[in-house]
Amino acid sequence: MKTKFARKEDIQRKWYVVDAKDQVLGRLSSRIASYLRGKHKAVFTPNVDTGDFVIVINAEKVKVTGKKLTDKMYYSHTGYIGSIKEKSLEHRLVSEPENVIKDAVWGMLPKNRLGRQMITKLKVCRGAEHGHNAQKPEQLEITK
Repeated sequence: MKTKFARKEDIQRKWYVVDAKDQVLGRLSSRIASYLRGKHKAVFTPNVDTGDFVIVINAEKVKVTGKKLTDKMYYSHTGYIGSIKEKSLEHRLVSEPENVIKDAVWGMLPKNRLGRQMITKLKVCRGAEHGHNAQKPEQLEITK
């Protein structure tokens, strides 16, 4: 029996819509990362991008468990001495909820060229509307 490896030309990509309303951030992100990598397909190959496109709507309504809203901090550095910036998850969910989900999913993807290619297939929208109706996305149910 020979192993069949997927090639870039043979991959059939689908579009999925995920509603993030009342979903736990970590569980939602791990499921999205799995679909972006293509692990749900029988032709999954680790060194080929076999994943699908995922659209996340209602990004601002995502939930977290415990005291993460106030205790979880995101840090960034400007490059100057002593100029480290920090934002809490609560503040980021108000100002930039798209980046909260994108950062959580990025943490679950490979950190190489392939991972950077996979994260471009993630589209995150703040409200219930998205601009990808022409692709005819399917609804993806993620259990809590």
